[in-house]
Amino acid sequence: MAVEPLVGYHIRIKFSDGLEGVVNLSGLAGKGVFKAWNDPEHFRSVFVDPESHTIAWPWDIDLCPDSLYAELRLSGG
Repeated sequence: MAVEPLVGYHIRIKFSDGLEGVVNLSGLAGKGVFKAWNDPEHFRSVFVDPESHTIAWPWDIDLCPDSLYAELRLSGG
């Protein structure tokens, strides 16, 4: 799995089976722990956590890759 930050609270994800696409996370931005994304540098620090295999940011912010995978499948990638 690989992840890349894009503008406007979007991330591009590529899964090991080849499914790839862009996910819009703007609905989370500014809420709860996601307030940290108000700093664009923090949002751009996204990575794949090598232990939990989640999409993660510093300060213990992470998203379940299974949910993101399902979203991409439903949207057609």
